[in-house]
Amino acid sequence: MTTQEILIDRLIDLAIEEDISTGDISTNAIVPVNSIATAEMKAKQPGVVSGIGIIKKVYEKFGNIISWEPLAKDGDKVEKGDIILRITASYRCLLCGERLSLNILQRMSGIATETSKYVEELKGTHTVILDTRKTAPGLRVLDKMAVRHGGGSNHRIGLYDMIMLKDNHIKIAGGVPQAIEQAKRNLPLSVKLEVETTCLEEVRQAVECGADIIMLDNMDTETMHEAVRIINGRAKTEASGNMNLQRLKEVARTGVDYISVGALTHSVKAMDISMNIVEQR
Repeated sequence: MTTQEILIDRLIDLAIEEDISTGDISTNAIVPVNSIATAEMKAKQPGVVSGIGIIKKVYEKFGNIISWEPLAKDGDKVEKGDIILRITASYRCLLCGERLSLNILQRMSGIATETSKYVEELKGTHTVILDTRKTAPGLRVLDKMAVRHGGGSNHRIGLYDMIMLKDNHIKIAGGVPQAIEQAKRNLPLSVKLEVETTCLEEVRQAVECGADIIMLDNMDTETMHEAVRIINGRAKTEASGNMNLQRLKEVARTGVDYISVGALTHSVKAMDISMNIVEQR
């Protein structure tokens, strides 16, 4: 199993323990053991679907699935009333996994839907939408997967896969040049190095010291445009801070390579999806 698959398996196990613990006493008291049913998950609003493969893993934890029929795939746009999937399994299995499955599917689809709006706004530009580490604790692998399903790209996954020198790193090192020099001395050259800058002087220092990516943090549009001119292709550029849909095109016109948006994951609104039993035997 990959690291991502291991994390997904662990978070599903934890979520089941949290929700069911010693058993679903309501379902066990009412539903016969051998009862089989078919359930449908349906979109109650337009959006982009994400998480279908994950909720299949949830149901596989509860028992054998008799029939799994996805009518949409991750990344597909759906309209209100569209059936996303049908599943036939033990009636008990369906009810035990209902809330957990919907929680995952609704959150991931909400992230994918929001991301798709940002991606659509940037059509016709070369600028790429990135997520951030502002994800729900323990759910980062799913949050970032949903961003990809919405058409966005992932920034670093965690603190381990890319160097990001932020204000507090720069402060303790004594400045941008010192921070970059120390990082390069202590880490492999194969690791990408990004530096957060807040003014044009820091931009000049970062590009001269060989940063791979330069973050233009909370800069106004005019300053970003000048920063891109100074960098002149010698490093990738990332605009960050107070980014919203209304500002995207204006920022993209400065020529930045990336725009990172924390709101894709830190304040997501879940997509409205329902699950109903449609057949029983």
